[in-house]
Amino acid sequence: MILDGQLPSSITAAAQALQRGELLGLPTETVYGLAADAGNDQAVAKIFEAKGRPANHPLIVHVASAQEVTRFASSIPDFAQRLMDAFWPGPLTLILPRRPEVAAAAAGGQNSVGVRCPSHATARAVLQAAQALGVYGVAAPSANLFGRVSPTTAAHVAGEFGEGLLIIDGGACEVGIESTIVDCTRGVPVLLRPGVLTPQQLSAACGVAVVTPHAPDADAPRASGTLESHYAPTAKVQLMTATDLQKAVDAYAHAQTQGAVAIWSGSAVRIPPGSAGLFKCQAMPASAQDCAHQLFAQLRSFDAQGVAHIWVEIPPLTPPWDGVRDRLTRAAAPTR
Repeated sequence: MILDGQLPSSITAAAQALQRGELLGLPTETVYGLAADAGNDQAVAKIFEAKGRPANHPLIVHVASAQEVTRFASSIPDFAQRLMDAFWPGPLTLILPRRPEVAAAAAGGQNSVGVRCPSHATARAVLQAAQALGVYGVAAPSANLFGRVSPTTAAHVAGEFGEGLLIIDGGACEVGIESTIVDCTRGVPVLLRPGVLTPQQLSAACGVAVVTPHAPDADAPRASGTLESHYAPTAKVQLMTATDLQKAVDAYAHAQTQGAVAIWSGSAVRIPPGSAGLFKCQAMPASAQDCAHQLFAQLRSFDAQGVAHIWVEIPPLTPPWDGVRDRLTRAAAPTR
């Protein structure tokens, strides 16, 4: 059931559902989440079951304000506090030492917990109403089956889980990709997942250089959305340079292969004469922010068109594009 997030009655119904230990489709500025009371391990178990997500893969706890962080975190380093002051409410998750008596299921059994305060008005209203009912934090991974494309509209969520799930419609997500994740448990801030906030912005805000690992980090706690293969549509995604993309188009047309190919590119692609029916072309936005906003909806749209392949031009190799490039790289990774 989809409820209008503008109505006070919808906010009340959502908060009461969370209090009862039920699941909720919750809009945020990043993507829609599949939410449950983070303090109720039985409710959190329903998230893992519904998504088909491994129970040791941690979830992010969403709170109404920074004041609720200490209900879940045992300590907050100074640089983490500065990040909260600068970017909350907003698309930033901090990994903090977990209070041992709370949110064990949401944390995937780890001694750390990911926490963020979303900026979406409907999400904040639900969190505040739930807090008044004794729900002080909501575990909410993306509201999709595990490993698949994240949802950015209420209709996407309903398409994943059906009308039996209560969903609050907060419109299309403004940001469109998941939050930046910074590990704050090792004495210095370490970037675990890029998002729309760049390392330069984070470093400037917290006064400490953010470490950006370029290889798998054995010391890092497990975090949401960091598996090699993730965010994948049904169609096979391939990333290419503009030159290689044009070569692939020419070769595919020449081979007269059956099956349409979707192309998402920031460069002009020349479609060989007589082969227009083979290709469904869509221009990639010129700004990283606009591209992030459209990314998951575009992948879902290509899937809905029944294409077998999605060819994407590699985004610019600059920090503002790190979040988009990360999601596309994981979408293109082979499943194991």
